[in-house]
Amino acid sequence: MLPARRLVLVHAHPDDETLTTGGTIARYAADPDAAVTVVTCTLGEEGEVIPPELAQLAADQADQLGGYRSGELARATAALGLRDHRFLGGVGRWRDSGMVLAGHGVRAALPDELHPRAFAAPEKLDEQAGMLAAVLAELRPQVVVSYADDGGYGHPDHVRAHHIAVEAAARTPDVQKVYFAAVGRSALDAGLADLAGAPGMPFRLPAPDELPSVPDAEITTRIDVTAQRRARIAAMRAHATQIAVWEDPGHDSRVAYAMSNNVAQPLLDVETFVLAGGATAPETDLFAGIRP
Repeated sequence: MLPARRLVLVHAHPDDETLTTGGTIARYAADPDAAVTVVTCTLGEEGEVIPPELAQLAADQADQLGGYRSGELARATAALGLRDHRFLGGVGRWRDSGMVLAGHGVRAALPDELHPRAFAAPEKLDEQAGMLAAVLAELRPQVVVSYADDGGYGHPDHVRAHHIAVEAAARTPDVQKVYFAAVGRSALDAGLADLAGAPGMPFRLPAPDELPSVPDAEITTRIDVTAQRRARIAAMRAHATQIAVWEDPGHDSRVAYAMSNNVAQPLLDVETFVLAGGATAPETDLFAGIRP
């Protein structure tokens, strides 16, 4: 017997599951009628390392970051209550492609030279979509979640995850809905405004448009994850090579985090999504309207 509600989330690197959908994972993982699976496509080998004592793990030094991040991922998913995690094609089958900055803010692009196992290699798309389609055929999810076609901020691995998620979902008859994780502009602005007045906040505030967001009108689905805040913070702290976390001792609900660029991002209590094809009414449940 299959669980009544089946959800698969497709993410590019360890930490993406927590940063973009951690509350949603925790919420549905706690539902006894739901099965939640996260598929991670790479080990995040090209990431920058925040703690100085772990700097030697980086790709340009010992190149051991991927293995270390797989351990971080295991601790993070445990904090979120996830019971089923997969690496696309197995551990280390695809390597983090890396990125180069392209233009204003955090827009990213494909590097000129790619590792032989790079996830974003143009000629590997069909093979990867087939691998993911096999996972979906086994799990038979009604809902698949990944990123928008620009990967949110242009990272080539996020873009590739989008393409294979859409392609694999199209090959899977059980899939009824595909969602793209996104942050609405007004919610991001309100969160940043709150951080701007926080004494002791250790990260710098972003420049205009430095953080990716979408117009509010594009958001179709809002998932309240207030109850999952502690699990999300624990999962972020598990990804210590990639995420620094600050909790305001004077405000339990005020939490900021930053990547290696030290740019403040607010931890928002609502995770938001764009439903492929649009929604007929605002949604508060990824399974709204799902047929049995």
